[in-house]
Amino acid sequence: MDATRATSVDEQSAGGRDPGVAYDDEEWTATRTVERRENLAVGDSVVFEKSFSEDDIDTFARTSGDTNRLHLDGEFAGETRFGGRIAHGTLVSGLVSAALARLPGLTVYLSQDTSFNAPATMGGRFTAECEIVEELGDWQYRLTTVVTDEAGTELIDGEAVVLVDELPETSAASTADESPSLENGSTEPKGE
Repeated sequence: MDATRATSVDEQSAGGRDPGVAYDDEEWTATRTVERRENLAVGDSVVFEKSFSEDDIDTFARTSGDTNRLHLDGEFAGETRFGGRIAHGTLVSGLVSAALARLPGLTVYLSQDTSFNAPATMGGRFTAECEIVEELGDWQYRLTTVVTDEAGTELIDGEAVVLVDELPETSAASTADESPSLENGSTEPKGE
């Protein structure tokens, strides 16, 4: 990604929050190289970064039903080739989806090809970078997708195809004074 062109999604968005997402978290960071849907082109990219805690992994296991002991049982996982608990690959690949959601406009995932190259260890910070490599027409784009850890190790790579629609007018008019509301009426995700 061309760091000289990249700016924080918060710096670009109406009211300090990307109008295409329901909420953000102070721990997350996102940058992109383009502000407007109509300016999307080959070479534009978006980056999303966050950490995964033990609680995130436990919650994902409960939510997905993937209770493989490799992700949940430290003693068991310590006896495997990984030497300890690792994050679910699909949880880590979800960072690609989080990055794509921060493209300007309303991103609709059409396909994803993913290779898992290395495990994601507990407590690390991970970065997803998606770069447009082909314009397919009708607002569809092919992107390379990569997730790395803090050391720069490529954990996941692949390609995605997305459709980028216009945001509904009500979303585009959102301001900082308007907090997004989730189904439970709060501005934060439901706790356990």
